[in-house]
Amino acid sequence: MLSAIVKSARPHQWVKNVFVVGPLVFAQLLSDPRADLRTAAAVVIFCFLSSAVYYANDLVDREKDRQHPTKCRRPIASGALRVGVARGLALVFAAGALAGAFALSPLFGLVALSYLALNAVYSLVLKRIAFVDVACLSLFYLLRVFGGAVAIPVPPSAWLLACTLLLSAMLGFGKRAHELRVAGQDSRKQREVLGSYDPGVLRVLLVGLGVATTLTYLAYTRSPHAREIFKTGRLVYTVPFVAFGVWRFIWIAQSRTDADSPTDSMLRDVPFLATLVLYAAVAVGILYFAN
Repeated sequence: MLSAIVKSARPHQWVKNVFVVGPLVFAQLLSDPRADLRTAAAVVIFCFLSSAVYYANDLVDREKDRQHPTKCRRPIASGALRVGVARGLALVFAAGALAGAFALSPLFGLVALSYLALNAVYSLVLKRIAFVDVACLSLFYLLRVFGGAVAIPVPPSAWLLACTLLLSAMLGFGKRAHELRVAGQDSRKQREVLGSYDPGVLRVLLVGLGVATTLTYLAYTRSPHAREIFKTGRLVYTVPFVAFGVWRFIWIAQSRTDADSPTDSMLRDVPFLATLVLYAAVAVGILYFAN
């Protein structure tokens, strides 16, 4: 039972909550203990929020998951985790996360509540509408970044939000492209919205958003805003890591079939993980030690 509970919470997906840390890093507050603690609390809260959403999604999708070649092994779909237990866990995780969020700050609490509310509408209605579903996935990432900003608190950077929006849209369309390719003729049975997507259109969107993400990040590193805040233009040296990471994700989304989603594949991909680590090391070195 315990292993089924942990598996359904999907702790490996908590990596998405690294977006909460973005405002802390780019506000150059890593050396501020208070900001570090508040950001850590915000990350933990989003982890609980995410798990509550995963429990709820698996409850809603359990019939479709049973028709999927790999998702049928999820604890709720397979019967390893009873529906009543999963429903109770979703409520406990959501209530605990919201209590912690409002304790951290009322504004952060509203962000957390918005995240849960949007997820509920997404699970019940919006995930069945092509392109609207990916727009919702992008908003989930934006709420993470905005939550990280208000938790510290610092004003959210328009550049950071723009890069997040483009990157998250690419991740969302990459997820749909991966699901459509893996599901094949059974795509509509496994996820209704997949029947409304065309593989060729998704390929164009992936490449276009990948280019737009890279160029927007490049513009950010060269902007007067970045030079004024960071007192250096060396952040441009991190652009190659971003460009490679974007390309690698597009390749994974269109080529790999070793996991339920490209996110899972990324976590197993050594070149992508190495690029992520190098980007973080170089970015922190430039932002905190270059001056």
